[in-house]
Amino acid sequence: MSQMQNNVPMQPLGHAEKGQDGASSSKGAQDSTSLPQPAVANATAKAKMHPAVIIAIWIALSSSVIVYNKYILDNLRYPYPVFLTTFHMAFAAIGTRVLARYTTLLKGLHNVEMTTDRWLRNILPIGALFSGSLVFSNMAYLTLSVSFIQMLKAFTPVAVLLISFVFGLKKLSTTLTAIVLMISVGVCMASYGESEFNMSGFTYQVLAIAFESTRLVMVQVLLQGLKMDPLVSLYYFSPVCAALNMLILPFAEGFAPFRALAQLGPIILLSNAGVAFGLNIASVFLIGAASSLTLTLAGVLKDILLILGSMFLLGSSVTGLQFIGYAIALGGLVLFKTHKG
Repeated sequence: MSQMQNNVPMQPLGHAEKGQDGASSSKGAQDSTSLPQPAVANATAKAKMHPAVIIAIWIALSSSVIVYNKYILDNLRYPYPVFLTTFHMAFAAIGTRVLARYTTLLKGLHNVEMTTDRWLRNILPIGALFSGSLVFSNMAYLTLSVSFIQMLKAFTPVAVLLISFVFGLKKLSTTLTAIVLMISVGVCMASYGESEFNMSGFTYQVLAIAFESTRLVMVQVLLQGLKMDPLVSLYYFSPVCAALNMLILPFAEGFAPFRALAQLGPIILLSNAGVAFGLNIASVFLIGAASSLTLTLAGVLKDILLILGSMFLLGSSVTGLQFIGYAIALGGLVLFKTHKG
């Protein structure tokens, strides 16, 4: 969650969908969570399974990361999102280095010439934005339902587009403006219809979207031309996120998360981080498994399943107005992803 992730492959402006970067973690994920785009991240792994199987595995892992994070932070009453994000990123940093040494999944590292100057100018600032998006996303799970958070994330492509417009990287056409308004109206309706609205959680999720959208634009600006698939991306960014979060942890949560570790136990903590890391591995294979449109529709299906799962498994309440608003937002999202302008 770390978009805890979700939803976290390297993506340019056109991606813009809910936590869709390969470095998925508690974001949910990057959140995390994280729907990769074949035109952006060049996969090093060739899919040997049927695309439908790969997509199904990705949907299952992506949904599991989000629900698992919500379960730990809220249901198990372990309200320490900074620690959880830090642990996910430390796990990912170690995991990617083990994979780099003993497998061929990270052979894409050979395509990236990483210098000290590039790390300071490019990796560090993007890593800081990534860290912020993951932490705020996980903080939102303390007070908001999974279903409502997924609805709010539909606004991410709008935020990316607006930031890109400010940076002069994208021009707003009449069609794009109409699509933006469609998504915005849908998200507003979904927010207005939320029966358990919480302003602090809403603010945290808005900040998570702002950090994530800015990060995606900075990826386009600072890492243009670099070929980084989800695991290579995670290899470079996870240590930065873990280190920055460790600096924040004493001030944000103190020693409380360490004293409360006994109530979680090692199995839950490690399996939670393992599922998030598995999502990033699945993303490598997902990139080359299907077309951009198919992946977009898979992301929409995942979000719908998450909302339904949140209702039946976690007891989330979803009103009729929210269903209508989210349907409008999803329609706008599909139009946005298929727009050629």
